[in-house]
Amino acid sequence: MPDHDPSLPHVPEAKTIPRKRTRLSLVWVIPILAAVAGAWIAVTRILNQGPEITIVFSSADGLEAKKTKVNFNGMDVGLLTDIKYSEDHKHVIATAQLSPTARSFIVKDTLFWVVKPRMNGLSISGLGTILSGNYIGMELGQSHETEHHFVALDQPPFTSDVPGKFYTLHTPQLGSLGEGTPIYYRKLNAGQVVSYELDKAGNALNVRIFVKEPYDQFVTADTRFWNASGVDVSLSASGLQVQTESVLSILAGGVAFETPTADKPRPVAAEGADFTLFEDRASAFRPPPRDPQTYVLVFKQSVRGLTVGAPVQIGGIDVGEVIKINPQFDAQSVEFSVPVTVVVDPMRYGVRFLNTPDGADLVDIRKKVMDIMVGRGLCAQLKTGSLVSGSLYVAIDFVPGQSAPPLDWSHSPVELPTVSGKLEAIEDSVAGLLKNVNQTVTDVGGTLTNVDHVLVSANALIAPDSKLVNNLNETLAGARGTLTNADTLIGNAGSLLAPDSALMAQLDNLLKQGGGAAQALRVLADYLERHPEALIRGKTGEAK
Repeated sequence: MPDHDPSLPHVPEAKTIPRKRTRLSLVWVIPILAAVAGAWIAVTRILNQGPEITIVFSSADGLEAKKTKVNFNGMDVGLLTDIKYSEDHKHVIATAQLSPTARSFIVKDTLFWVVKPRMNGLSISGLGTILSGNYIGMELGQSHETEHHFVALDQPPFTSDVPGKFYTLHTPQLGSLGEGTPIYYRKLNAGQVVSYELDKAGNALNVRIFVKEPYDQFVTADTRFWNASGVDVSLSASGLQVQTESVLSILAGGVAFETPTADKPRPVAAEGADFTLFEDRASAFRPPPRDPQTYVLVFKQSVRGLTVGAPVQIGGIDVGEVIKINPQFDAQSVEFSVPVTVVVDPMRYGVRFLNTPDGADLVDIRKKVMDIMVGRGLCAQLKTGSLVSGSLYVAIDFVPGQSAPPLDWSHSPVELPTVSGKLEAIEDSVAGLLKNVNQTVTDVGGTLTNVDHVLVSANALIAPDSKLVNNLNETLAGARGTLTNADTLIGNAGSLLAPDSALMAQLDNLLKQGGGAAQALRVLADYLERHPEALIRGKTGEAK
């Protein structure tokens, strides 16, 4: 402190005196105890209330706040407390309050879905909700990471108490397959279709299936799966054959699988293995390509009935199939044609090649053989495979009188020569015949027209007042006069020819005289025959 100035009066120094503490009043004890008890109850309630989660649904159909429950294995573990739209109004967000016992359930891969009546294939599930109402199903995940926000599934996940394996089938078309479609092994129910989805490229579908034990032990890398839906009807030399896996596959579809017999047993396919789903059993067990060759066949005729996949035959044996049909129009030649691309692979269909040189280039040999066969009349033509359906197939055969220059191997694919099929030739013949018949009918029609004109003209000529009729009447009148004169003449001739008439007497005398002259001529002829010299010397006297 600064020194005290003696000129100023003395002021006493200030001192701090502490305030006396007062005792807490008993009035505040009760509110404090109540606050502590309330806080304890609130904390206890929060700790015992359980977690709160949000679930995103595509629709609020069947959901109701304060009523819809969350169920796990038949026990209620929560309740929906609120339902509202998402910000984009495309989904709904439901808030669920779970019980404390479900705290360990809310992990990252836990699944939620709405349980309601559903029909998968021919099986119906969720019928109990008709009386109790829809509820939210729950399946626990395997993760250890806690999560409070979930997206519900549109369909319930597949769950089965039977052990087995899951596989994936790839198919370009789903057909009649759906969730719950049965899987068959040798016509025994071996599993079902679990789910399906479109692949990322959008070109095929991935079908997830479940094969239960013990049938999953027969699935190997060589196993073939095919669509067994409906009825497979085939007509062959043995008669009509009808095949189906079961009555259920006719109604709800189905998938069948089978493993080809191998010399050595193959290992069982791993969980999640991928397979191709074939259209039918025949295509599933078709041998793999061996030596495919692509050719183009240009047809200038109707190809109605020819489809992609139609067989290509040589001598009635399948050696390939049609893979592409592309019609085209040539503006320069003003012609319409249909190029058909085929793949020929005889070795794939079991055709054997004999006397092939060892170590030779098979490509060069094939080119030489094809050139020789084309030079001998090898051509492709369309033939009818079925008169009922009108389907066509490609037949490659030798046609007498047909020959073509060697193939142009610089083009890819190479173009083979073609000829019109027999049916096409018959159609052309019938068309020509119909044309001739049409021309004949036209000519007959013209002739009938001319006859009609003649009849009209004749009708005009024979009319009662026509000139021709008048001339005919005059001619008939003259003819009547002539006939009258002829009758008179005949009457006169009859009187002249009567037996007692003078004319007949004169004719009788004339005939008698003629008879005498004839007798004299016979005597003269007889004499001249005996004495021909009488013509020169004259008649001499008879000897005495």
